[in-house]
Amino acid sequence: MTSSRKIALAVGVLFILTFITSIAGAVLYGPLTDNPAGYVTGAGADTRVFVGAFLELLLIITNIGCATVLFPLLKRQNEGLALGYVAARLVECTFILVGILSLLAIVTLRQKAAGPDAGSLVTVATSLAAIHNWTFLLGPGFADGIGTGMILGWLMYRSGLVSRRMALLGVIGGPLLAASGIAVLLGVIPQFGAVQGIATIPEIVWEAFLGLWLTFKGFKSAAPAALAFDSSATEQSATAAPGPVAVATKAAAA
Repeated sequence: MTSSRKIALAVGVLFILTFITSIAGAVLYGPLTDNPAGYVTGAGADTRVFVGAFLELLLIITNIGCATVLFPLLKRQNEGLALGYVAARLVECTFILVGILSLLAIVTLRQKAAGPDAGSLVTVATSLAAIHNWTFLLGPGFADGIGTGMILGWLMYRSGLVSRRMALLGVIGGPLLAASGIAVLLGVIPQFGAVQGIATIPEIVWEAFLGLWLTFKGFKSAAPAALAFDSSATEQSATAAPGPVAVATKAAAA
């Protein structure tokens, strides 16, 4: 297996894991995010929330892994944009982490708070759930569109490492996702509404395609960036450890 194929497989698996962990985490958070007021004053479903938080921690790891594993290859195309992709992933993961903490705080509030003043519990829980919604908007709903959509899509399009037609989905879908996030922020459209959902579809298709393509097919063999990576690795290994034929040739010449 060549160096570029190993990178493609690793990144493809990491992208697939981002889908699994993010979707599973959102489903497990359901009892809390759907009704934070009822959750904090009721029996709760703390184990589900803890498992969801754990999966989102894995999501953070896989997000950062995608960027760091790809960086050595992407920087051959444009080092500045490659760094920008890593930075965008870090920003996205920071928002995700804040969202995790806000939901865990609601669980702690339900477990530790005592007294008849349920109104204050509901107010705090609703506020913490709102923080989670904002972090989702600014992280996966905005930073991801800039990073994985626009930046990574453009780098993949220019390098030809994957199908350029599909890479255009990232180039187009990323700005659409980011624009929908801004529209929600400015109050133009509602969060989680139909317009935002439609604007998210190209980015979802792009990321799903990228994960599956890299896992099962790898980088396109004709892509100059991939060939440069493998040839560089070959040259380094040849320089570090000359074969016996080369040694004999040098001795004969001397």
